[in-house]
Amino acid sequence: MKVGLVGFAGSGKTTLFNAMTGLDAPAGFGGEVRLGTVKVPDPRVDALSKAFSPRKTTWATVNFRDLPGDHGGRVLSTSALQNLRDQEALCLVVRDFASSVVEGAPDPLGEAAAFCEECVLADLGIVERRLDRARKERADSREIAAFETMTDSLSAGTPLRRVPTTKLHRRFLKGYGLLTDLPLLIAVNRDEDRAAEPVEAALAAEIKASGGAEIVLAAQVEAEIAALGPEDQEAFLADLGLGEPTLDRFVRAAYGLMDLISFLTTGEDEVRAWPIRRGTTARAAAGRIHSDLERGFIRAEVLPYDAFAEFGSEKAAKEAGKVRVEGKDYVVEDGDILQVRFNV
Repeated sequence: MKVGLVGFAGSGKTTLFNAMTGLDAPAGFGGEVRLGTVKVPDPRVDALSKAFSPRKTTWATVNFRDLPGDHGGRVLSTSALQNLRDQEALCLVVRDFASSVVEGAPDPLGEAAAFCEECVLADLGIVERRLDRARKERADSREIAAFETMTDSLSAGTPLRRVPTTKLHRRFLKGYGLLTDLPLLIAVNRDEDRAAEPVEAALAAEIKASGGAEIVLAAQVEAEIAALGPEDQEAFLADLGLGEPTLDRFVRAAYGLMDLISFLTTGEDEVRAWPIRRGTTARAAAGRIHSDLERGFIRAEVLPYDAFAEFGSEKAAKEAGKVRVEGKDYVVEDGDILQVRFNV
């Protein structure tokens, strides 16, 4: 999962990047994309690793990209837009704290509205050009209809992520890098004394209109907390009125936004979490492990993690009748422990 962090000057996006990755990237304008890969916290993987003592334990990962910002106000340059199009999800960091290095009072609502408007206009230009060309070339009527729907939505200021799949065949969007169809998380970056307060009504309405989700954090202090040991982290987070680190809250928000879940595999060699889209079938999930498993899929033995935790072992859970045999069309659930049977 590639998540691009973006924000206008002084928003604190690089500080947030450091808080989640544990890196020490310098804040301020830079022309390069900074990369950081982090494990997705998952107590189920921890428990299974302890139970099986495998040679290797592999958590799901999130790849964060700290994207270069623009210092020309609230207008996104061509290069900034291209960096956004290369991501699988976007996180806009907006400033909601006083700053000695940024002019003016914090305006998180204005930053969120400006970013969303820039993305809508960028997408509208692409869609209008493709629609014009499709009409001249007498393309498939279904493609023309899809681009007409997109044009109408974007002209009205409605991002494509808010258009339901019943009204828009999204296979026609592939290859265009349309920004307003990417999952969007808006991170409201505050001082530590306001980190536990809810988002103001007007900003919440803007986020809802964008089809995005929200998270409130204090990036500066949480970057400092991320450098501490587990026990000290817990104490500092409690002082902030927060129950868990930024990374845990961010990943959960991002997973929900992208409709991701994790299934699990176990054994002496490896315990591993595999991220998939909700609604993925057993056969397609097997393909995440290896293409041979998908091609030669016979069946999957499924043990829900909660049943494993209840009975303490796969053997005990199986004796209790908690292990099911499912076919290729079974829809995998979050936390399912899969053993795939196949023949190639």
